[in-house]
Amino acid sequence: MIRWIVIFLVIALISGVLGFGGIAGTAAGIAQLLFYIFIVLFVASLVLNVLNNRKP
Repeated sequence: MIRWIVIFLVIALISGVLGFGGIAGTAAGIAQLLFYIFIVLFVASLVLNVLNNRKP
């Protein structure tokens, strides 16, 4: 799952570079949305990984 998050984060960052540079305003909005979604997914996966690796 972390592999997918990293892949989509890279795609979002590339879209952000293109969109924030003035190429397309819509691409900037999509990149911001993807960036925030995948940051949340990344943090959630880290938390779940820590909780699953805890020994009773």
